[in-house]
Amino acid sequence: MTASSQSNYFTPEEYLQMEETSSIKHEYIDGYIYAMAGASDPHVTVAGNLAVLLRSHVRGSGCRVYIAQMKARIESLNRYYYPDVMVTCNSRDQETPVHKRFPCLIVEVLSDSTEAFDRGDKFADYQAIESLKEYVLINTKRKRVECFRRNEDNLWVLQTYTSQEKYFQLNSINFEATIAELYEDVM
Repeated sequence: MTASSQSNYFTPEEYLQMEETSSIKHEYIDGYIYAMAGASDPHVTVAGNLAVLLRSHVRGSGCRVYIAQMKARIESLNRYYYPDVMVTCNSRDQETPVHKRFPCLIVEVLSDSTEAFDRGDKFADYQAIESLKEYVLINTKRKRVECFRRNEDNLWVLQTYTSQEKYFQLNSINFEATIAELYEDVM
């Protein structure tokens, strides 16, 4: 997300209507919209690699994988975000074609312009999604995957995977892949 915002207040309905015809994507935070910046080659490649791996993994399970064009809706906070990768296994998400409300996994690929927000306020906002079991941050400058997992006490516990480990796991969907597969064509 970039720092620029429109100065006018928008209802969620106005935002969704505007977003349908907009040539650029905007995130929506409590009535205000923020234009999103473009992504680098490593960012897009890592997100694409993960989406392909996840899609193969969940095929036939009832779960769906979405990439950067699908919005995550946080109704309790009046927010819409565009995660880089999102997985939902909740059939209620099939009722809303332009956003999903019940993801179990959200992944953000870090960039210089978004890292602080992805780690801070956005992560805090995502925690309000009751169905969310795992929030993952992927670094594009070095091989590092940070998995925040919600435990039974509703606390977020971090597990980090680096180039020292061969595999990384996403427990929310019982998934495992190699670090090399994730970073293929990047590093």
